[in-house]
Amino acid sequence: MATDAQAARAEAATDADAPTGAAVIAARLHRAGCRFAFGIPGGEVLSLVDALGQAGIRFVLTKHENSAGFMGEGVHHMDGAPVVLVATVGPGVANATNVIANAHQDRVPMIVLTGRVDPADALTYTHQVFDHAALLRPITKASLTAVDGAVDVVIDKAVAIALDGQPGPVHVDVPIGVAAGRQTPAAAAWADRPAPAPAAPADGPDLQAARALFAAARNPVMVVGVDVLNQGNAPAVRDFAQRFGVPVITTYKAKGVVPEDAPLAIGGAGLSPKADAVLLPLFAHSDCIVLAGYDPIEMRVGWRHPWPAEAPVIEFSAVPNTHFMHRARHSFIGDVGAGLQALGAGLSARPTWPDGQAAATREALRRRFAPSDGWGPARAFATARAALPPETVVTADSGAHRILLSQVWTCPGPRRLLQSSGLCTMGCAVPLAMGAKLAAPDRPVVAFVGDAGLEMVLGELATLRDLTLPVVIVVMVDRSLALIEMKQRRIGLQNRGVDFDATDFPAVATALGGEGVAVATADELTAALRVALHRDKFTLISCVIGRRAYDGTF
Repeated sequence: MATDAQAARAEAATDADAPTGAAVIAARLHRAGCRFAFGIPGGEVLSLVDALGQAGIRFVLTKHENSAGFMGEGVHHMDGAPVVLVATVGPGVANATNVIANAHQDRVPMIVLTGRVDPADALTYTHQVFDHAALLRPITKASLTAVDGAVDVVIDKAVAIALDGQPGPVHVDVPIGVAAGRQTPAAAAWADRPAPAPAAPADGPDLQAARALFAAARNPVMVVGVDVLNQGNAPAVRDFAQRFGVPVITTYKAKGVVPEDAPLAIGGAGLSPKADAVLLPLFAHSDCIVLAGYDPIEMRVGWRHPWPAEAPVIEFSAVPNTHFMHRARHSFIGDVGAGLQALGAGLSARPTWPDGQAAATREALRRRFAPSDGWGPARAFATARAALPPETVVTADSGAHRILLSQVWTCPGPRRLLQSSGLCTMGCAVPLAMGAKLAAPDRPVVAFVGDAGLEMVLGELATLRDLTLPVVIVVMVDRSLALIEMKQRRIGLQNRGVDFDATDFPAVATALGGEGVAVATADELTAALRVALHRDKFTLISCVIGRRAYDGTF
């Protein structure tokens, strides 16, 4: 019979062999497909950073937590795994709020790991201490706390919540003692959770009515949004459109779900009144509007109530319509691909749009955004599209350039144009490009950014240098917050707080270990891009366009 001392020694040996809470977190995230984590270490997250590295998850140091989250999103768009963002207690968490809010509005699965002072210490210790969960709760799908004995359960729940339905960020507060303390082997062996099976609409009167509506349609049109990408249903949507000859309008995030050189791809929509004037009238001539994973969080005010309440609309969505931006006659919640399959089951293809109006709309949209003679942003974007390979991944920052680029740029496949189109935050394009290049090193990656947006994240050029990532950055130089300046003029206000002096961006690039060049013609831009694609370090191309260059363009 074992003595008490022998039992104690056996228990101590078992505890010493058990993984730490940080190790359990890292192992579960690795099991979920995560291979990168981003952030800035602090004393409260050192155990986490070390454990991530030991589990095979590369920790990448950035200059700001906001950029860390966007780098993670760039990786996610390439490999599909949840973003892992690590922020230390207090100011680290506060710095990360913008990118967490972006993940919430742009439907990006993100695990936000934050360091936390142990509860007993927080009773009397106040330095840098505030309620992380209270701050983040409005901009996350959930806020959880890692607890002894169930660390693995907390992380698995976080991953499931982040990915299920419409993806988004989940916050996990990790107390210092839980991260460093030993967990029992039983807790570390939590079983994998089976992925939910795709949910198709149930057969019944609603589905039969929707099928009858679609079967009778001769002028159908489909609006495709980000839910299609998040569910992995781009092939299903493309096949449905091709099978039944349904023209497709996409949101900016869904560009390329149907290759944009295909006759059925009418174009992208979201923030351009100039595009809306061409696209919205098409709905009045349609006898069946199919919404496939369409999330109107990307859309400007012109897309509120874009058709009458009684319009013939069939909606397939990941979540219920509680936004009330539009109405639908038939609404189905679940897997968009399975919904389209149920809608078209047993139906035969037939000619569509016999009057040619859908094709005419496509052509009118292209003419409207064709670059005019001479140098300007539209010419620059068209030049870059012609010079860059089809597989290029392009990112765009927020501002006037993004709206025009999103209309001009054609995507041969999905996730070729990355941007913040829900929150529409500045400072995203460069770190998005960095993350995409980190995860897909063999693909060309180009970031388009305004001069104000680049100045917000100049420190990340040093991160590009340290990672030796040959990303190409094209900065559109007009020395103005162009989109806001245009709005000032439109409503008759004076020019205030929107103009600034020029920065010598090529010199900045050289100082931070890259290559810088200035261009002011299409030929110069073409030459600069072709050389940049063969460099082994980042290139910053200063594209001088001048003030008010976006007037009338979108």
